Amino acid sequence: MENNGIHIVDRGRGPQLSTCRITVQDVVPYIQRGFTSQQILEIMPVLTTAEIDAVQKYVRENYEAVMEQDRRIRERNAAKRQPPDAEEAERKAIRERLESARILIRQKKQEQSSDPASR
Repeated sequence: MENNGIHIVDRGRGPQLSTCRITVQDVVPYIQRGFTSQQILEIMPVLTTAEIDAVQKYVRENYEAVMEQDRRIRERNAAKRQPPDAEEAERKAIRERLESARILIRQKKQEQSSDPASR
């Protein structure tokens, strides 16, 4: 597919612009939400209007295949997510480790400032 010298190619990551590493699937969520080319440009300023037009045209011409790939990507991402309670437990553990590290750093600083040999 070509648009002003811009092609949609497959270099092993799925359909992508020939001019950069942006894939069709990188832009699909914005197209699905009805974003205008200008709105997409604001989100992805590395793209040109011609590149967005090329992706939109590719999506129109290959709608079923693109949406099937999008569905598979969403399923794969959802499967990677942990249940909300597990994610919260992980966040809590991280906060606790950070607080422990802060306490140790404060203690070491206090020890160094009170140690006459460090002066």
